[in-house]
Amino acid sequence: HMRTHTGEKPYKCTQCDYCCAQSGHLKRHMLTHTTEKQYVCTVCHKAFGQNSYLTVHMRTHTGEKPYKCTECEYCCTTVRNLRTHLYTHTGEKPYKCSQCDYCCTTLGCLKVHVRTHTGERPYKCKQCNYSSSQYSHLKSHMRTHTREKPYKCTECDYASSQTAHLKKHMRTHTGEK
Repeated sequence: HMRTHTGEKPYKCTQCDYCCAQSGHLKRHMLTHTTEKQYVCTVCHKAFGQNSYLTVHMRTHTGEKPYKCTECEYCCTTVRNLRTHLYTHTGEKPYKCSQCDYCCTTLGCLKVHVRTHTGERPYKCKQCNYSSSQYSHLKSHMRTHTREKPYKCTECDYASSQTAHLKKHMRTHTGEK
């Protein structure tokens, strides 16, 4: 329990950057690396190694957001997201860069930021020489190869590979500049 106060996370995954304060959490995390994924979504057929992950995933289909902020109207699907949201009210940014003044609310954001110092681009396209420091950028890039256009206009037949392009297009309907 004391590690929740000190922030110490001595248990480290041997297969990724995950680290935690309790050995039980590491054991549960290790299941994410096993190929056995017996819990399958009945809606989209995505498979998970743990039932709890499936439960959280199902909320993307049901729209259920059981975790509610006591300070505002925000609600979300996981307690972790609620904890991170609460920083918007406290102003706390507990993750600090050791190389500059940058600080943020999540470890994931800090890891992405650190890559601006290291130049690391771990997400590589298998079809060309593109690489990125963020997975979301690679995912967006992949649409240049697949021609997928998941962002669709509700007013006409326009579709785009990126949300920014759709937002710009939507202004043609609203008259906004």
